[in-house]
Amino acid sequence: MARKTDIPSSYYGEPRKFDPTFRGPVHNRSCTDVVCCVIFVIVILGYIALGTVAWIHGDPRKVVYPTDSHGQFCGQQGTPNANKAILFYFNILQCASPAVLINLQCPTTQLCVSKCPDRFATYLDMQYNYRYNKSYWEYYKQFCKPGFDNPKKPAAQVLRDEDCPSMIVPSRPFLQRCFPDFITRNGTLTVANQTKFKDGAGKTRSVIDLRDAANGITSLLDAKEVGMKIFEDYASSWYWILIGLVITMVVSLLFILLLRFTAGVLLWLIIFGVIAAVGYGIWHCYWEFSTLKGKPDADVTISDIGFQTDFRVYLQLSQTWLVFMISLSVIEAVIVIMLIFLRRRVRIAIALLKEGSKAIGYIMTTLFYPIITFFLLAICIAYWAVTAVFLASSGDAVYKVMSTQPKCMYANLTCNPETFSQTNVTKVCPGSQCTFAFYGGETLYHRYIFVLQLCNLLVFLWLVNFTIALGQCTLAGAFASYYWALRKPNDIPTCPLFASFSRAIRYHTGSLAFGSLILAVVQMFRIILEYLDHKLKGAHNALARFLLCCLKCCFWCLEHFIKFMNRNAYIMIAIYGKNFCTSAKDAFFLLMRNVVRVAVLDKVTDFLLFLGKLLISGSVGVLAFFFFTRKIPVIQEEVPSLNYYWVPLLTVIFGSYLVAHGFFNVYAMCVDTLFLCFLVDLETNNGSAARPYHMSSTLRSILNKKNSKRRR
Repeated sequence: MARKTDIPSSYYGEPRKFDPTFRGPVHNRSCTDVVCCVIFVIVILGYIALGTVAWIHGDPRKVVYPTDSHGQFCGQQGTPNANKAILFYFNILQCASPAVLINLQCPTTQLCVSKCPDRFATYLDMQYNYRYNKSYWEYYKQFCKPGFDNPKKPAAQVLRDEDCPSMIVPSRPFLQRCFPDFITRNGTLTVANQTKFKDGAGKTRSVIDLRDAANGITSLLDAKEVGMKIFEDYASSWYWILIGLVITMVVSLLFILLLRFTAGVLLWLIIFGVIAAVGYGIWHCYWEFSTLKGKPDADVTISDIGFQTDFRVYLQLSQTWLVFMISLSVIEAVIVIMLIFLRRRVRIAIALLKEGSKAIGYIMTTLFYPIITFFLLAICIAYWAVTAVFLASSGDAVYKVMSTQPKCMYANLTCNPETFSQTNVTKVCPGSQCTFAFYGGETLYHRYIFVLQLCNLLVFLWLVNFTIALGQCTLAGAFASYYWALRKPNDIPTCPLFASFSRAIRYHTGSLAFGSLILAVVQMFRIILEYLDHKLKGAHNALARFLLCCLKCCFWCLEHFIKFMNRNAYIMIAIYGKNFCTSAKDAFFLLMRNVVRVAVLDKVTDFLLFLGKLLISGSVGVLAFFFFTRKIPVIQEEVPSLNYYWVPLLTVIFGSYLVAHGFFNVYAMCVDTLFLCFLVDLETNNGSAARPYHMSSTLRSILNKKNSKRRR
């Protein structure tokens, strides 16, 4: 007669709802969450349509290339600007105007030129020198409007009509725009070795005015030079960086495979190391306390001396060391008591970690599945980025009135450059111009560009989360096939990873899309809150910022909780083949009935994997440091010449951490899957010949479980 389960269902607080005849991942499945699957497919088709419409209406050149005051691209082939790829500002001093921040456009005429000016000059100086040397005009007119060739026109009229700039300054191109050629000499900012210059009105100005107008350009130019050196370092060291990442892959694989032998030793060493460290702290506090006890100055209480900025004063008091000793004693007692009562659960966690290492050893293809996930994520990111750029560049050129006068009534109003000279705007606001502002339009499509950008972002988040969910469900199905194989490895099905991937795509696309959508909506709200927080940083409303901070905290917690629940729901989907809501509910109650085991396993796994990632990336980083600093005598000649050795070094360290993180994510998914299978195994089986336990012999011995021998 079959023995009943050793643990009654009432102990868990929720009746068991698992099929007692369950023997592993269900193969006879049906499609789940079909409605969500249909919606997901429709959304993908709509996303493709959105990308197509954006492709038709958008032009990335509007984002990448500079545009002159007439809305023409600088350097565009087939136009008069074909050989003029650089944007020149008539009066860059106007770029320090507040209008730049309001309209994102410098309120001065902008012209496409073939090269930037290389000298200081004013229009008045040019007219004076033109009488003696015609070459002055030949040089100056290349920065005037095309077709203007009248150097004798009065300067006042030229500047009024914006035919030529009032002055030019030595400049160099940056991001295809002419900016003053700043050079710092002996701590003094100069342009062409000058600290002063004349503006178009004959006034002497300081170079500081130019710097304010082109604020941030100096640092950007320096950053560009540093960027070129970094690029050179990557070009000469990429081969060795790849070798470092390959070494990381091999070491990560070996580390995971060896955890079956070292997981227990590592964990117990760390636990006893912590106990020993706290014990030493207690002894040291007692020694300090006994040394200071009896000294007249050391018997003063902490409350007597009050708050002191120099904390070394407190270390001279015996009471301080007494407080430390009591605190450490309490911590030591808590650790020991928890270890005594949780020792079996710690042993279960270690056994599951070892079992996870064995599972990966039998299904090695799972370690390379993250490559597929990375490829799909790259497609999602690229499509989102391209669509966002094309949406941002959709529309026709929009022109607005730009005025240097702060009280101009026509400022920032839409205008037509062809009829602007016939209006009275220039009379009411002298010096005003009809300047290109941005690309837009009045059609329904153009009015909802911002909404379409939000839709683009939401669908992008949905697709990214779906890709991650697909990977988790696929890996869970493969590892569940390993767990429910009664005779390992003989009963493990052929190609378990491919079979699990096929099941997930064929039957559970809707369920994965459902869980991904919930997470995407929460992430969307978090992005909106971050945007609002960024906008309110300068605000003085403390209540609004406090509420926003609380909302950010709540949504952060909600996002992490949903990620945790989705992960376990996908495991249940991979095992049972039920819909998302049922799987999430079953996973939640299953975990709540074993909440202590969940907490112990989660923390033990997180700690060991973090330790592994730190160990691997640190070891490879140390090796890379010795290599790139030429401290390995055997291969000193192979080290490339570098501007900054930290460039490839940091790349190797960061890349190693990411590679190790990718490998260990698979391992973490394996352990989580085996853990849920283990809990289901305990609740559905009783060790009889008809319902044997599928857990390993190590886990059975820890729990004092046995499988009855089958009768021949």
